[in-house]
Amino acid sequence: MISRYLAGSIALAIGTFPLVAQQSVPQNTGPVPIYRVTVVERSIKAINYHYRSEPTMIDFRGTVLMPMAKGDAVVQSKQGRTEIHAKFNHVTAPSGFGPEYLTYVLWALTPDGRPHNIGEVIPNSLDRGNLDVTTDLQAFAMIVTAEPYSAVRQPSDVVVLENQVRPDTAGVIEQLEAKYELLPRGQYAYQVPEVLKGAADNSRKVSMGEYEELIEIYQAQNAIGAARAAGAADFAPDQIAKADRLLTEAQQRHARKADRNFAIQQAREAAQTAEDARLIAEQRKTQNRIVLAQTEAIAAQQAKLKADEALAQAQERAAAARAEADAEREVRRQAEEQARIAKNRAAEIQAQLDAERAQAATRAASVNSAAVAVADVAQKRRIEEQGRREARMRLMQQLNLVASTLDTPRGLVVTLPNSWFQGGEVRPRYAEQLALVGRAISGHPSLRVEIGGYSANKAGEAESTRRAHAVADLMRREGLAGAIAAVRGWGTSRPVTANSFAREREENQRVEIVISGDEIGSAATWEQPSNLSTLQR
Repeated sequence: MISRYLAGSIALAIGTFPLVAQQSVPQNTGPVPIYRVTVVERSIKAINYHYRSEPTMIDFRGTVLMPMAKGDAVVQSKQGRTEIHAKFNHVTAPSGFGPEYLTYVLWALTPDGRPHNIGEVIPNSLDRGNLDVTTDLQAFAMIVTAEPYSAVRQPSDVVVLENQVRPDTAGVIEQLEAKYELLPRGQYAYQVPEVLKGAADNSRKVSMGEYEELIEIYQAQNAIGAARAAGAADFAPDQIAKADRLLTEAQQRHARKADRNFAIQQAREAAQTAEDARLIAEQRKTQNRIVLAQTEAIAAQQAKLKADEALAQAQERAAAARAEADAEREVRRQAEEQARIAKNRAAEIQAQLDAERAQAATRAASVNSAAVAVADVAQKRRIEEQGRREARMRLMQQLNLVASTLDTPRGLVVTLPNSWFQGGEVRPRYAEQLALVGRAISGHPSLRVEIGGYSANKAGEAESTRRAHAVADLMRREGLAGAIAAVRGWGTSRPVTANSFAREREENQRVEIVISGDEIGSAATWEQPSNLSTLQR
């Protein structure tokens, strides 16, 4: 069953709701998904259920995110499995925590903090949900989280229910100090079609069956977006292609109003396949980093071998020089012995030897001074370049907390999406965020700032120019009048993606702030040479 507030309206499920968070998380307002993992430490009681015992009861209580929610479960440990029969009440729409959240998932947490996805919780029309599942775990705690799709392998930080031990709960109670790897809210950015963004009272009403079909398709879209953001197109192309194909077939079946159950089946398989692709991509990226580190380690070892070889050669030359000096002393001794016979000749030879030594000493001193000077200049340049790289990285980190920022050969590029603007003006609610960008830049007075507006079509070219000047005016108020070197509208001349679909046109319609200057160097941080010690840190 689908709950009544889900069947009421598509827009209600994917609209904008106020977020109630336990931690401050930067919001992603651009069309490109960004995923970050935050480790959140929570304490919850785990239960080691008696093996092959009678059924026992536990309760569920709502967290501060859903305080009215509650539930209970009957748990029984049997041979080879543990059966769980759970019931939940007052479970409201998951989209209330953000448009990306489409469902709830029940998790079992082991004492060492590993999460296991054991089932999807779907409330009915009375905000109630039932779930009958089994797990191979013996000792575990349970939580319920809001998720963008049911096939996720890591819980989000939107924890709405936690298990609570009852006085009559049978089992060994353990205090579980677990560190979960939670995906923070606001890190999923699915480009919702314009036709589905209307208010609930203006939205097309759909049946329960059609809404169930739509919600599974949206979950598959979220899963594919997460996989692509993780690099699945490069590292797991077969899996992501299969997920795309399954989603396309499900969408086509929905459009034709064909077999609804088969369309739901295909959408769920697409979400699961996309999640597999995301995990494969993460694993292969990790493997690539390991291979890169090993390659650099081998290169470092080879460089060390070359240095050792050069040192050995230098030592050989030094030994030869000492042997030559010994021979020289022998010649001098013989010359002194012959001085009684050829005193004048010995004096000439001695003078010649003294002159040669003086010249050699002068040349050695000159070479040594030049080498020291070159080393000092090189060291100074390395220190200056390192300072510029660190300043560039710090500024990029500050800017990324406010808006999407890329490190490019042109400089640091801050992208202000179309959603920040109303016509040719900055929306009031984003003015303070733009002011934060200006304050971050004002801490570096020698930087150069260029502001460019871009449009998705010819009709918006004039508006792109007005937007660029509106951004420049706001930044001048932050004391950047001297730093702004150029302000202009580029119109449609520099699209960042194709311009065929609404989401692509939305991405092309933007304002870019390009920040450059000697203080942060002229090369992007990813262009700098790295070594094994840098990776290890």
